[in-house]
Amino acid sequence: MIRDFVFRNRSYRRFDQAHSIEKDTLIELIELARLSPSAKNLQPLKYMLSWTPEKNAKIFESLVWAGYLTDWPGPEEGERPTAYIIILGDKELTESYSIDPGLVTQSMMLGAVEKGLGGCIFGTVQRSKLRESLEIPEQYDILYVLAIGKPVEKVVVEVMKSDDDYKYWRDSDQVHHVPKRKLSDLIID
Repeated sequence: MIRDFVFRNRSYRRFDQAHSIEKDTLIELIELARLSPSAKNLQPLKYMLSWTPEKNAKIFESLVWAGYLTDWPGPEEGERPTAYIIILGDKELTESYSIDPGLVTQSMMLGAVEKGLGGCIFGTVQRSKLRESLEIPEQYDILYVLAIGKPVEKVVVEVMKSDDDYKYWRDSDQVHHVPKRKLSDLIID
């Protein structure tokens, strides 16, 4: 059921680095993006794939991990993602990508969950550094980076206690807690 996939689609930040992901798996996720709706059907997004340790290392160095976990610099060696998808906007097709990045990231992440994988969507990226290290042409805006792997961390969804209790956190056992608003707080009659 789709609810189960959505519930399991968390922002994972620690992975089993020994679990490799093949290029074909990433292509299957891009196929889900390709089939997703697109504003005005412009389909302006392109994708750069990474599944090799060398290229993965370049991408890893350009990401900013877990802003609310100020004492955590990111996953250690052995817990890093084993694949990435960089979402690019093709400026030759349009300057505005509308809702397309949100639609394709959700489609790809749900596809990853279906395959027993997980990931994290990065909007905080050192774009200049990433562009330079991967030689990404100026024709493309770097929009998001999806980190993908076999999750090794436990993520718990819990009810927010107050409106200012939205920050995720980790307990002493390294369980990742994600507060969510109550359903009744989201519906306006």
